[in-house]
Order: sequence, then C-alpha cells, then structure tokens
Amino acid sequence: MIADRDYFLIELAAGKKANDSFADGQDLYLEIGSGKGEFISRYPISHLTWNFIGMEMNEKRIRVCLKKLSVESNPNVRLLRARADAGIAEYFRPESLSGVFIQHPDPWPKRRHHRRRLFQEDFLTALAGIMKPAAQVQISTDHADYAAWIVNEFSKSPHFLCLQDDPIQGHANLDEHVVTWFEQEQRRLGYPPNFMLYKRI
Repeated sequence: MIADRDYFLIELAAGKKANDSFADGQDLYLEIGSGKGEFISRYPISHLTWNFIGMEMNEKRIRVCLKKLSVESNPNVRLLRARADAGIAEYFRPESLSGVFIQHPDPWPKRRHHRRRLFQEDFLTALAGIMKPAAQVQISTDHADYAAWIVNEFSKSPHFLCLQDDPIQGHANLDEHVVTWFEQEQRRLGYPPNFMLYKRI
C-alpha cells in the first residue's frame, strides 16, 4: 500500500504543478471530489490515452480511493489531496485541463451555509482559467435546490456556455456513466441525480 500511495499521490514541490505528474503530453482530466473512488478507478480504464487527477481533501477518502487503484490497471491516474475552492488555479497550469467532472458536491443546504458551496463566482473564474477553450465540465447533484443554484451561477459567468437545451437533465452526459456509491444510495432513497454540462468559452 505504501508503494501505491507513493505512485498515485501527488506531492507538489515548490514551483511544480499537478500537471507535472505526467510527462506523456496526453490530455488531462480532473475529477473534483473523488469520494469512494468509483469514477476515478473505473472510467480511466477505458480511456488510457487520457490522464486523470482525482482531487480530494479528506484523508480517509484518499485511502479508500487507493484501495480501488492499481498501478497495472490505472497507470493514467493520480490523486491530489487538496481543497477545491477558488484557489484551485494554484495547482494547475493555465488552460491545461481538457475536462472536469464534479459529482455530488456538498450542497450545504442550510441558507447560512450557502457561502460554503463550491459553485461561486470566484471558483468558476478560477476553474475557467485552468481549462482549455471548449473543454467541458460535467456536474451531477441529487439536491434540486443546489442544481438550480449551480445553473444560476453558471448563467452569470462569462466563461461558460450551457450545452443542454434544458440546463438540468435527468440523464447522464457520459456514454459510460459510472454510478457512484453515493448516487446509488440517493436513488434508493428517491433522490435521482440532475446532470449539467457546460463548455469553457
């Protein structure tokens, strides 16, 4: 397990960016909030010509992700332990991401906690800065109020364009949609996910 951790976990030295973990020049995709690791361990297997970074702050979740990864099956995956917020541009080179996946971010449902929600103007500006033009960000949430909040924040951003006729869809944008543990549990409780798709202008 120590060797796997050394292989997968990115340790950023001074002046380095997470992009530097790969030297092959392949397109780089980011998953923000890797949770129990279902997506970051499975989706990259069928996309070996792409590189993936799973960004997760919680150490326990990092350990859970590591248990699902192997050097043989996931050579194109790395994990970055860092908080996702408006400081995300510190970790990546400008206009370097080919796509971003954000699945079931914490909705912070209480009004007094809305300022803690990931999707805010400053975060979207920072995210746009590290995405290539025309790169897509795919989002899912089972929380209807947060879905409406996300759509509203994107509608105010000059950096993104909605790619759906209806900004909130009831089906996944991915042809190879990976159902996470959290999505499965929420569906069982009667909360199906909403899916949103935006393009970096």
